[in-house]
Amino acid sequence: MVCPNIVMILLDDLGWMDLSCQGSKFYETPNIDQLFQRGMSFDNAYAACPVCSPSRASILSGKYPARLHLTDWIDHGNYHPCKGKLIDAPYVKGLSLKEHSLAASLKDAGYQTWHLGKWHLGKEETYPDKHGFDVNIGGCFWGHPAHGYFSPYQMENLPDGPEGEYLTERLGNEAVKLIRNRDKSKPFYLNYWHYAVHAPMQAPKELVAYFEEKSRKMGLDQIDPFEIGEHFPIEAKKDQRVVRRTIQSDPVYAAMIYSMDQTVGQLVDTLREEGLEEDTIVIFTSDNGGLATAEGSPTCNYPLSEGKGWMYEGAVREPLAVVWPGHIQPGTISHEITTSPDFYPTLLELAGLPLMPQQHVDGVSLAPLLLGKQDHLDREAIFWHYPHYGNQGGTPGSSLRSGKWKYIEFYEDHSRHLYDLETDIMEKQDVAAQHPELVEKFHGLLARWLTDCNASFPTVNPDYRPS
Repeated sequence: MVCPNIVMILLDDLGWMDLSCQGSKFYETPNIDQLFQRGMSFDNAYAACPVCSPSRASILSGKYPARLHLTDWIDHGNYHPCKGKLIDAPYVKGLSLKEHSLAASLKDAGYQTWHLGKWHLGKEETYPDKHGFDVNIGGCFWGHPAHGYFSPYQMENLPDGPEGEYLTERLGNEAVKLIRNRDKSKPFYLNYWHYAVHAPMQAPKELVAYFEEKSRKMGLDQIDPFEIGEHFPIEAKKDQRVVRRTIQSDPVYAAMIYSMDQTVGQLVDTLREEGLEEDTIVIFTSDNGGLATAEGSPTCNYPLSEGKGWMYEGAVREPLAVVWPGHIQPGTISHEITTSPDFYPTLLELAGLPLMPQQHVDGVSLAPLLLGKQDHLDREAIFWHYPHYGNQGGTPGSSLRSGKWKYIEFYEDHSRHLYDLETDIMEKQDVAAQHPELVEKFHGLLARWLTDCNASFPTVNPDYRPS
């Protein structure tokens, strides 16, 4: 068997509802829509964490963030630990070199391994080249374009382009170059991790103008898109309020999505022109939910609750499509529950390579689903552990999804919550009181998992004073 090429397109902060094929009426994603039509999509796909760095680490390691002790976004300043009623749990600020990454396994099997775009998994000693990547373009400790999306970027591992060049377009062009200049005797793995659509909100002015006009035609510019909510629970932001976006109407955000979609089309065209389309697996997904409650609140995740940095569906449910012509039936939809650690064993199995169960201990291969060999995964639950205050308003907690049930525990008040996602995807009807037996079952299941992971927890803040 000749190993297939692999392209993983990972977006930053792209929400479940941020694609036109997912139901957005304002955003336009024609090329991504085609990906979803050409392969299998998953309507119960989840990121392993409600923020970026842990999900990215989970993809590359095949382990839950709690097991890695990498449970929050990696800062290199004084943001952590956050304090409210509790003090954030400590966490590791880098992907350990003890982890034999997905890229390293593929490299061992003879793959060319390329990282392109956002990394955000630690300082230089944990950069892509230390985790099995032959090439690193734009991967550094930054979690966003610190100097903006327009050149000069002043970004490590990415030379500045012509003044005014747009970063999303630049990364698209770099992807094309990598594919066209490849060693044709070896398969390749392209880790194509966009910085978009993370803040700052910046896009080419002609695209912004297009969506401003679209907003006017739809009457969206006449609607106040924001609801002012409660005060933030952390001391550093206690004088600020959570601002929730209620409709998708931001022209700049829409333009950022459209520009990113164009690079997806550019990539697919390049694969076709190079005769690689049927020999390449393409994965499209995101690292956490849409940013709907802070930092300008550029998008709305409705009907999902909240967004990035919370324990609810808007923070973790993700778009996911996998395309492999001739192997994956086009236009199929799986309702199985998936999570970030699953990518590691899935890609090894699809490539015909031996699994590494001691490494990807938390992942379950999706290959049998993708290849039509079965329609069900043998898994009791997937889990989240976020023992931190999100800078978007969320509070520390842990949760699980089992079948139709979503169970959440919050650490500030030790409350337990249960939702039936089949009838209540918005998580508005807490049915914990009606199902005490399920609450106890899921509490025990979650506790055993946390113990197995040797998870860290927040502690009581002795200096907390209610405002």
